[in-house]
Amino acid sequence: MTIPLQVAFKGMEPSPALEDRIRERAARLERFADRILRCHVTVEAPHRRHHQGNLFAVRVAIDVPGGQVVVTHDNPQDHAHEDAHVAVRDAFAAAVRRLEDHVRRLDGDVKQHDPAMLRGQVTRFVAGEDYGFIRTQDGREVYFHRNAVAQGGFDRLRVGDHVHATVAEGEKGPQATTVRPVGEGHAGG
Repeated sequence: MTIPLQVAFKGMEPSPALEDRIRERAARLERFADRILRCHVTVEAPHRRHHQGNLFAVRVAIDVPGGQVVVTHDNPQDHAHEDAHVAVRDAFAAAVRRLEDHVRRLDGDVKQHDPAMLRGQVTRFVAGEDYGFIRTQDGREVYFHRNAVAQGGFDRLRVGDHVHATVAEGEKGPQATTVRPVGEGHAGG
């Protein structure tokens, strides 16, 4: 299966050679995950104000069941990234590591009997439905249902509210099993 791929260049002319390199790297992603829905790569040319080398920034966003794996590679200390091809190589290497981690979580290789309590922020609700999504501090989007919200507080939650969530891997990706607004449910406070 060929991964649907979008390539964008910002602040620079499109480079056929660089786009070919990106396509090669994206095709290799299937070795690490067979459930990739889409991949979007952005290569951004540096602003031309620096006295030293101008470094390229590369963002790789991979849509997979249960979320999105995103890598933004723009290390200001890595002067090898004055070469866009090197910046692409390094961004894809980091994306592979994150993709492997994601696949391990989905396949159950990560302990699930020890759900993690994370801090996050409510990002959206699905209109007319009894569920929404939280963006955790580690950047994951986590599904939550009305029944997971402590003390029947679903209707009091608003987009932007900070919450603590107990997160476990569900059939379709990360899912909050308990959601508690920050500041509620603490002894003595």
